[in-house]
Amino acid sequence: MTDSAAAKRRPGPVGRLLIGVALLGALLTLVVPLAAIFAFALREGLGVYFANILEPNTVHAIWLTGLTALVVLPINIGFGICAAWAVTRFRFPGRQVLITLIDIPFSVSPIVAGVAYLFLYGAQGLLGPALQGAGIQLMFTVFAIILVSLFVTAPFVARELIPLMQQQGSEDEEAALSLGANGWQMFRYVTLPNIRWALVYGAVLCNARVMGEFGAVSVVSGAIRGRTNTLPLQISLLFNDFNIAGAFAAASTLALLAVVTLVLKSALEASGWR
Repeated sequence: MTDSAAAKRRPGPVGRLLIGVALLGALLTLVVPLAAIFAFALREGLGVYFANILEPNTVHAIWLTGLTALVVLPINIGFGICAAWAVTRFRFPGRQVLITLIDIPFSVSPIVAGVAYLFLYGAQGLLGPALQGAGIQLMFTVFAIILVSLFVTAPFVARELIPLMQQQGSEDEEAALSLGANGWQMFRYVTLPNIRWALVYGAVLCNARVMGEFGAVSVVSGAIRGRTNTLPLQISLLFNDFNIAGAFAAASTLALLAVVTLVLKSALEASGWR
C-alpha cells in the first residue's frame, strides 16, 4: 500500500468528527428507538411478551402482513424489471409518460391513494355498483390490502434499476445477441448479474414498505380485528386500547421481520450471489 493510499484510509480530525456525528445520529435515530421498543415489549416478562404475540388477532395480523408481502413483492419485482427494461432499452412514444406514471406513488399521499381506491371500487364508488351486481366485493377485504400495497410500492424496484441500467448501457446484451443467445439467455447470464444488487436493494425497500404501510391500508381494509388488520393497524388498535405491552410486542415483531429481511440481504452479499 502506498503512503497516499494509507493516508486516505486514516481519517484526519475532520474525518473523525464526521464519523462521530454519523455514529451518534445512527445511535439516536436507529439504535435507541429499537432498544426502547424491545425494552417496553419485555418489561413485564417473557411470559406476557409471548402471550401478547400469540394473541389470536395479533397472530392473524402477522400472517396477513406476511401474506401481503409474499404476494406484492414478486409482482413488483416483475413489474420493476419490465418497466426498467422498457424505459432503458427502447425509445417509444409515451416513454416519458411511463416514467412519470412510475413515480406517481412517490408523490401521492398513501391516504389519498386509499381514498382513490375506495371511490373507485367501494360500494358507492365508480365501479362499486357493477361489482356488487356481479357479487364481487373488493373493499374491506384482503384483496383491497394487496391492491393498495401494490400501488404504494410499485416504484421501488423500478427506481433502483432504471439509473443503473441507463448507466450500464446495452452493449453487453447486444454482444450476447450477436453471439446467438436468445432473450432468456441474455437476461439470465448478462442482464441479471449486472443488476442483481440493485434488484436486491429495491426488493428490500419494497418489502419494508409493504410490511410497514399504514395510511392506504387503513382506508381500504376497514381495520376489522382478526380479518383485515395488518401488523401496523394492529399496533395502532392495541395502543388505542391502552394495551401498551401488546402494542410494543406487536411492534417488536414488525421490527424483527425488518431485521430478518436485512440479514437475508447481508447473507446474499456475503455469498457473492451470482
